Amino acid sequence: MKDPSCGADSEVGRLRTVVLHRPGPEIKRLTPRNSADLLFDAIPWVEKAQEEHDAFADTLRGHGVEVLGMRDLLVEALAAPAARDELTEQTLADRRLGGELRAALSSYLCGLSVAELADTLIAGLSHGELGAGDGVVARLLEPGEFIVPPLPNLMFTRDSAVWIGHEVAVTSLSMKARRREALVTNAIYRHHPRFAGTPLLYDPHDEWLEGGDVLLLSPGVIAVGVGQRTRPEAVETLAHRAFARGLAHTFLAVPIAQERATMHLDTICTMVDFDAVVMYPAVADSLTAIVVTSRADGTLAASEPRPFLTAAATAMGIDELRVIDTGLDPVTAEREQWDDGNNTLAIGPRLAVAYERNTVTNASLEAAGIEVLRIPGSELGSGRGGPRCMSCPVVRD
Repeated sequence: MKDPSCGADSEVGRLRTVVLHRPGPEIKRLTPRNSADLLFDAIPWVEKAQEEHDAFADTLRGHGVEVLGMRDLLVEALAAPAARDELTEQTLADRRLGGELRAALSSYLCGLSVAELADTLIAGLSHGELGAGDGVVARLLEPGEFIVPPLPNLMFTRDSAVWIGHEVAVTSLSMKARRREALVTNAIYRHHPRFAGTPLLYDPHDEWLEGGDVLLLSPGVIAVGVGQRTRPEAVETLAHRAFARGLAHTFLAVPIAQERATMHLDTICTMVDFDAVVMYPAVADSLTAIVVTSRADGTLAASEPRPFLTAAATAMGIDELRVIDTGLDPVTAEREQWDDGNNTLAIGPRLAVAYERNTVTNASLEAAGIEVLRIPGSELGSGRGGPRCMSCPVVRD
């Protein structure tokens, strides 16, 4: 039965429930040969990454936040035959398999327990581990090649889902290495008893939209970064649906440069109070927004580009957004932005989780009246994501 408390309409309301994913065997699949294709800049020390993630989860629990594990949710969802059939069919639909290897993989997956299937979907499966198949594809595959690719980015749970009001948008991930994450997330929200019946605002088969680009600035005001990871047409689709369902009255479409360090809007700007953001100073004055509203006939009205900070404050009904800089000088700002200095997770007004390594930014936050809960992140950050990226809020006040 669906939990009626699920939902969020801001970035800083008191956080009650969150979905995390503890990094596991899928991270051990990273090698110097495949790490770039799997979107990691380095190969994490897995045990240390797990220690750091445990510290993150413990920090949240210590402040009254219920932590739901993605792997546990998947196991529980797969108990529904429809979920198991759906994810198995999607896994077998990979065209690279060919007929003979597909049949061998199908037999293998059907013989797994629910927990074993969940682990295989997350950690992947190599040809050598399958140890079956005698067709052309199987004969030409190396033992270490993946027939079910691993999902090392699954720990960034924000990207594949975002709650807007009491509906959930299961996003359409742009990068090939991550698209199965959205399918796994979709199965959880459609089949897990806690979420079954939740209205789906967005679907993995819609246009490219990633949750790291979506900021709930205030009730009814949503900013969406637009670039390589999230497309303009996705903003239109999301806006149309949110307006029609009464979930928003204003969208801000925010163009962002597509550099490795600025892949999502939340890599350059996150909220730490109802009227305050921590922001990469190199873009603070140049970032723009197109204000999107709904006309009486249901069509969208889009403004000319305006300064983001001004447009956001106006839409939110406040005089101005306070800006706390990442770093105090250009060199420090660039370094700490790369290390996710502004990818903070607010768990309440003026209370934020941040990586301990970004000492200058954290000091600036505290000087501005923000309490900072510091967590280690030397290994977690190798996938270029911070506390906000690693968390999907399910219930906020």
